[in-house]
Amino acid sequence: MKMTFRWYGETDVIPLQYIKQIPNMSGVVTAVYDEPVGEVWGEDKIARLKDLCDGAGLGMEVIESVPVHEDIKLGRPSRDRLIANYAQTIRNLGKHGVKCICYNFMPVFDWLRTNLCTVASDGSNSLSYDHEQLMKLDRKNLHLPGWDESYTPEQLGDLLDAYEGMTHERLFDNLVYFLNGIMPACDETGINMAIHPDDPPWDMFGLPRIITGAGSYDKMFSAVPNPHNGVTFCTGSLGAGRQNDLVAMAQKYADRIFFAHIRQLKLSGEHDFCEAGHLTASGDLDIYGVVRALVKGGFDGYVRPDHGRNIWGEDGKPGYGLYDRALGAAYLNGLFEAAEKEIK
Repeated sequence: MKMTFRWYGETDVIPLQYIKQIPNMSGVVTAVYDEPVGEVWGEDKIARLKDLCDGAGLGMEVIESVPVHEDIKLGRPSRDRLIANYAQTIRNLGKHGVKCICYNFMPVFDWLRTNLCTVASDGSNSLSYDHEQLMKLDRKNLHLPGWDESYTPEQLGDLLDAYEGMTHERLFDNLVYFLNGIMPACDETGINMAIHPDDPPWDMFGLPRIITGAGSYDKMFSAVPNPHNGVTFCTGSLGAGRQNDLVAMAQKYADRIFFAHIRQLKLSGEHDFCEAGHLTASGDLDIYGVVRALVKGGFDGYVRPDHGRNIWGEDGKPGYGLYDRALGAAYLNGLFEAAEKEIK
């Protein structure tokens, strides 16, 4: 296991030297954020990022993420050019030591929450999701926390209209087409592709979700058996789906889990949840059980503490403050050490 930490590049308010001080931190998970979606990432920008990480004594082996253009998801004629660009970005990243790319295939929104600052009884705050509140929103005039600056109303409306009639099967076929198009670049470079599960893992606003649990993993591996085709195991995204047995999945897919996002949820009702501290006792997900199952299954990938709370007065990026994620990393380090000693 290699412990990593999400870092948003030179604009991130968290310095690399702070991340380096977290025990057992091997590297950061980052990306080129100023390249238009669909364009090839320039080697100069990749090299600049790697130099910064190397200078802080941190690796840059995981990229999160190289976004997949909506035209690829929609299966438009432009997808072949865009897939070729994606493959070239993979090759460019491979030249600079990248070994894993986290990505998603979610239409329009790659995550959805209804509140980015839900205050807990201890005064900390975190992200939360209220399904009834989300369903009351006007599809033609959507205002979503974290997304209101990502699209203009016209852009969002056009995108949602473009997905009218998109079925689960068609979207899945477009994923398979994309993967078959980039696997040769993965074979050349040795880079593993780790798809992130849909967050949350159910349809909304007429948008199909296709990576939601064990059944979708089996279907994807059957369609694209290449060993570089794997998953990012996100306990928060998968755990929001009450049907998912995270412990069983962690062990079953351990050899195809290249990256693990580990975080905790407090569940309520059929769909609602609030993100919590990483400890098993802090929520409803068996974090210890997941870690033990990963170790038992032979997992040897990258781990990062996922969404943390804002604590101790920190006014950080929602889900991505320093303090609680550092605490989460320390907790996960302990769980992995104990599980590895017990099982091996």
